[in-house]
Amino acid sequence: MSYVIEGRTGPWELVVGLEVHAQVISQSKLFSGASASYGGEPNTHVSLVDAGFPGMLPVINRECVAQAVRTGLGLKARINLESRFDRKNYFYADLPTGYQISQFTHPIVGEGAVEIELADGSIRTIGITRLHLEQDAGKSMHDQDPTRSFIDLNRAGVALMEIVSEPDIRMPEEAGAYLRKLRMILRYLGTCDGNMEEGSMRADVNVSVRKAGEPFRTRCEIKNVNSIRYVMQAIEIEAARQVEIWESGGSVDQETRLFDPARGETRSLRSKEDAHDYRYFPDPDLLPLVVEEAWVESLDAALPELPDAKRQRFQDEYGIPRYDAGVLVAEQATADFYETVARGRDPRLAANWVIGDFFAALNRTGRTIQDSPITAEGLGGMLDLITDGTINGKIAKEVFEDMLESGESAAAVVERRGLRQVTDTGAIDAAVQAVLDANQDKLAEYRSGKDKLFGFFVGQVMKAMAGKGNPALVNAALKKVL
Repeated sequence: MSYVIEGRTGPWELVVGLEVHAQVISQSKLFSGASASYGGEPNTHVSLVDAGFPGMLPVINRECVAQAVRTGLGLKARINLESRFDRKNYFYADLPTGYQISQFTHPIVGEGAVEIELADGSIRTIGITRLHLEQDAGKSMHDQDPTRSFIDLNRAGVALMEIVSEPDIRMPEEAGAYLRKLRMILRYLGTCDGNMEEGSMRADVNVSVRKAGEPFRTRCEIKNVNSIRYVMQAIEIEAARQVEIWESGGSVDQETRLFDPARGETRSLRSKEDAHDYRYFPDPDLLPLVVEEAWVESLDAALPELPDAKRQRFQDEYGIPRYDAGVLVAEQATADFYETVARGRDPRLAANWVIGDFFAALNRTGRTIQDSPITAEGLGGMLDLITDGTINGKIAKEVFEDMLESGESAAAVVERRGLRQVTDTGAIDAAVQAVLDANQDKLAEYRSGKDKLFGFFVGQVMKAMAGKGNPALVNAALKKVL
């Protein structure tokens, strides 16, 4: 399926490739011992290497290499046992050395693939061209002073994985699904936190358009887009701009552009550099990076269960629908929470409560699973009370809301509020008779053939019993009398 752009000259096809910069989770930077943690006072996480002092030599961080290999394995990609670091030369104020240490012709990870699922249930595979390691630049701040720009080098030298996709994306929806899936995999692996708001994952979006069957036309790169929604918007807007240019008889210039979400437009930033403009050459301070196959195999063996495998296992082991399984594995913490709730219990009932009332409560209160007053064990305890007949489904919703407010266990809430379900058949029979006596007109209508009134009688009995009657026993008692 393609995203068709209707122009004056007919339909146009969208072609998109993404370059995702993912900040590696590590305690220190790629080539120095300075802290890689987010935040901190400006220029406090900076070593002499990061500041570009003469004579300082980079030393590779083994854990950053391991994180890149883990990510490549998670993307079903080829791991290159020998790779090389190059110098990418350009001159910005926040790049003290005048070059970025990156990987160009010999990346640590080669071709791979990411499988995405779209809203209509269709499955697509997006190819991965490469993943390479590089160091981040610092940060220029232009809003701190009316006449000067300030430089913060805390981020300079932090390890990045640049994950480059093939130009396989044909719809904005596919770009969104790809980024969500990639972020999910990185979080499961523990190699990047995927926090786009803090800039630890950001995307450069390459967009072009063409007529069906044509070779690729000129692309433009939209730089540093920091939300999935903005990526999708930027693709639509940039594609429409390019179609208008081509149909007006012009040609699209290869350039780097910025997306302005407030104005709903992309703006030219600079003409797009080609590789030769950066004058790449092997970094003379770093030997080729050689990793042993046995080490890669040990990393592979220690990988966690990844989202696709977990989703399939949830379907097979717990018998829940594919959609529910997909929702539950979207975050590792959610999947772990569900498995704790479902263990030894009805897995479908557990899935319904986690996806339904529990997620709704988190959204309503602005909480996360980590700070929820209802733990997985607590929710499981409430389901046990439903299963053993202590409470029914309606009472359970009251108990759940109380647990959310009080932080107490379900059993404690039931005892404190006297919510134990009534299973005494004598009490239920008495309530049924009282309802029938009070509704002789409805009873006559029912017996004359209006069978739908049965639900009315059930509701009245449950109301008379303050919702505590056992629904199955209430139904059985009514059927017996009626």
